[in-house]
Amino acid sequence: DKTARIWDAATGQEITRLIGHTDRVWFAAFSPDGRRVITASHDKTARIWDAATGRQILVLNGHQDRVTCAAFSPDGRRVVTSSYDKTARIWDAATGQPILVLSGHADLVMYAAFSPDGRRVVTASHDRTARIWDAATGRQIRLLSGHTDWLTTASFSPDGLQLVTASYDKTAGIWDARTGRQIRLLSGHTDRLWFAAFSPDGRQIVTGSYDKTARIW
Repeated sequence: DKTARIWDAATGQEITRLIGHTDRVWFAAFSPDGRRVITASHDKTARIWDAATGRQILVLNGHQDRVTCAAFSPDGRRVVTSSYDKTARIWDAATGQPILVLSGHADLVMYAAFSPDGRRVVTASHDRTARIWDAATGRQIRLLSGHTDWLTTASFSPDGLQLVTASYDKTAGIWDARTGRQIRLLSGHTDRLWFAAFSPDGRQIVTGSYDKTARIW
């Protein structure tokens, strides 16, 4: 319905509705301090909102196609977005000004996230690769290759030493973030994977799939 909504986690009651996007909203996330929300939309923008009032603070304009993901850096000062236009972009979260364009993927970019220290960004693409980038310069650091179908997510472990990827090839991959080497492949889902993430202590991974299950590893 082109909105994002903020809910009371204890009661399930709706608190605030974020209205302004002109196409479907694909992704939403809080800032590290919980005071802002960022949304990503098929209207080619990401938007930053005041989480208490629902007021729109900034519109991030620049992508040439649908925006698939948006996330704050750990210090809340930058934002990273990914898009069908085959790029990820880093923005100033206070002004909305573009800082860097991360170019190199050969197909749409589905997901982007900062490392826990904010010095790197990882992206996941339908070109079957994930890539690690220097968040200060935009230089590609590592190429993670091994999946046989589209990637949907990629994210760092809490210590920043590993990555987990989710793929339409029905597997999740665990990777060494320093070398780009695949450490382990998580196989068992019977349909495409949509999401994978580490637990806060880094000891477990959760995956979500089109096979109607989530699994903990």
